[in-house]
Amino acid sequence: MNGPQEVNKPIVLVANRGEIAVRIIAAARRIGASPVLAASAADTNSLAARLADRVIVIGPAQAGLSYLRPEYIAEAAVHAGADVVHPGYGFLSEQPELAELLEAEKIAFVGPRPETLRAVGDKSSARRVAVAAGVPVAVAAEIDDPAAAAALGDAIGYPLLIKAVHGGGGRGIRLVRDSAELADLAPQAAAEAQAAFGNGSLYLERFYPAARHVEVQVFGDGDGGVQIFGDRDCSVQRRHQKLIEECPAPGLSESRRSVLHDASRALVQALRYRGAGTVEFLVDTESEDVVFLEMNARIQVEHPVTEEAFGIDLVAAQLRLALGQNPGLPDVPPVPPAVAIEVRINAEDPDNDFRPNPGLITDVHWPDGPGIRVDTHIREGYAFPPFYDSLMAKLIVRAHSRSAAVEALRSAADAVVLEGVKTTLPLHEFVLSHPDFIQGGVSTSWFAPAWEQRNAQLKEAVK
Repeated sequence: MNGPQEVNKPIVLVANRGEIAVRIIAAARRIGASPVLAASAADTNSLAARLADRVIVIGPAQAGLSYLRPEYIAEAAVHAGADVVHPGYGFLSEQPELAELLEAEKIAFVGPRPETLRAVGDKSSARRVAVAAGVPVAVAAEIDDPAAAAALGDAIGYPLLIKAVHGGGGRGIRLVRDSAELADLAPQAAAEAQAAFGNGSLYLERFYPAARHVEVQVFGDGDGGVQIFGDRDCSVQRRHQKLIEECPAPGLSESRRSVLHDASRALVQALRYRGAGTVEFLVDTESEDVVFLEMNARIQVEHPVTEEAFGIDLVAAQLRLALGQNPGLPDVPPVPPAVAIEVRINAEDPDNDFRPNPGLITDVHWPDGPGIRVDTHIREGYAFPPFYDSLMAKLIVRAHSRSAAVEALRSAADAVVLEGVKTTLPLHEFVLSHPDFIQGGVSTSWFAPAWEQRNAQLKEAVK
């Protein structure tokens, strides 16, 4: 039983799994709260389940029957006597239905208001909000009628991207180089979007072949007040999935950084945004164009690089704000005093087209030392499940300069021991040693041809 001193502890329901659930539990304890985990049947023996004060089983392993059911999460919150629910990222983190169910039960939701989630929840609506706030956007058009797609494509100009209006995680995106490709790929993108998001709506957007993906970390008080916590470069990507993130974004001029930060501030103020969020942009390397991509109304996978670079705890701040407390975040300069870089370690086979590789973890050792952080739920003997995302861990290194951070991260990644499954560590060894990445400022189109060249060289070497 809880002791008398624990009676008034606020209760945080953690409505997620994996490393982010472990991260939220740590933040809950930091603010003196009691963490309760809402878990599927597949996660009852997870590290998060072991660390939480209690575990409430919300359904079977399939996410569609557990983590993606807002009514189950709300029921678990009521059962737990929760004061606040933290949805993490993914799953229901940006779904207004969960926020509304919790609001009806007078339980706080860690995240924006339902109307804000709807405003930025699809790319079309978010774009309209951005335009109204004076945020720069790319030339784009929605596809109302597939038969009219070719005319819209001709008006925008090729190459262009087909995107899912309700998309995320790189799904529903297709690169189109001419009208014939547009006619062929639009139905595929619509079908993928329908399967992934329950909505097949699409839009076309100008494609910047040599652009960087730069995002700005924001934190709003819900009344128009906003704090900016620098920027991150997430340009090392495979099929629109981020692989490596760093803070601050290298090589940005002061004027470009000001455009990014000022545009993000304007958008947050216009939305009266509440809590942590990220405003994402493309920064063209061949012109002065800076264009809005989307807003992620939640904590990001890559939030640790911002935390390490600025010395803050964004997740604890989220919880405090949701509980009606001062989030406790300091005012910071546009550029942090340190550099932090993160690599995502996934259970995927990089030499077999990155096929997911679940299985039993037979041995694991993480590096340690000054400036090294590992966010993970992996331990020896853990059976990595096939039901969910393949993310195993995030390895983050902080240093006084970017060159020192790259060198330290390369050494730390080399020290990781993960046996039993294939991982993306060879990918990171390749990127962190590549002269282009070491120099900094690669574009989103850099990784694929560089990796293909690496594979071709390996095949040639074994002949």
